[in-house]
Amino acid sequence: MGIGEAALVVVAIVGLEALLSADNAMVLAVIVRPLSPALRRKALLYGLAGAYLLRALALVFAAFIIKLWWVEILGGLYFSYLAADHFRNRAPHAEGVPPERPSLPFWRVVVDLNLINLAFSIDSILVVVAFTRNLALIIAGVFIGMAMIWLAANLLVKLLDRYPVLESVAYALVGWAGVKLALEGWAKLADEIWHRPELAPHMSQGIFWAVTLLILLGGSLLALRAGQAGAVEKDA
Repeated sequence: MGIGEAALVVVAIVGLEALLSADNAMVLAVIVRPLSPALRRKALLYGLAGAYLLRALALVFAAFIIKLWWVEILGGLYFSYLAADHFRNRAPHAEGVPPERPSLPFWRVVVDLNLINLAFSIDSILVVVAFTRNLALIIAGVFIGMAMIWLAANLLVKLLDRYPVLESVAYALVGWAGVKLALEGWAKLADEIWHRPELAPHMSQGIFWAVTLLILLGGSLLALRAGQAGAVEKDA
């Protein structure tokens, strides 16, 4: 394989990693937000290190990864719980004025980050390995992709600090990512363990991204309007 072809493969893997893990960045930003600004970058660095380790282990044990369908289901349920808990706690408060998030112990957040990375690693590695079997190119592409996700999470948590009314949009996206992840885990269980493909729910990337954009655009518009209304009432 020539240098040009290898570079194209790495770019393709980075693109796959970015597409498969775009929701990962939002989840990471939501998880670290309860920390103080000084600790967020440190927690994300630990999370990035954990993600690299888990991706490496997933590459080594790719043949056995399919047996961890339950991790994806549990991860999806956890994301859904985070979203439901946010909206449950927010309900009694004024619209457009999110309640103050309680602070969490630093190492609790780091553990949560790496459990999330484990859930996301499974589907990501299986797709990338199906794309190419060249280990060096897979490692290069996956590691560059993970660095991009870490940068995106840093930017997203700053965006949420600047526009706190968008927090509910972020949690809605986290809940939607949970639905997607749980369905993928269930599909693996039905396809690979039970050998009952008719019981496997498959969500196309088109549907996932259409709903994601609807939540992002529609939710942002509603949240910003609510925030403006709340500011007007406060001034009055």
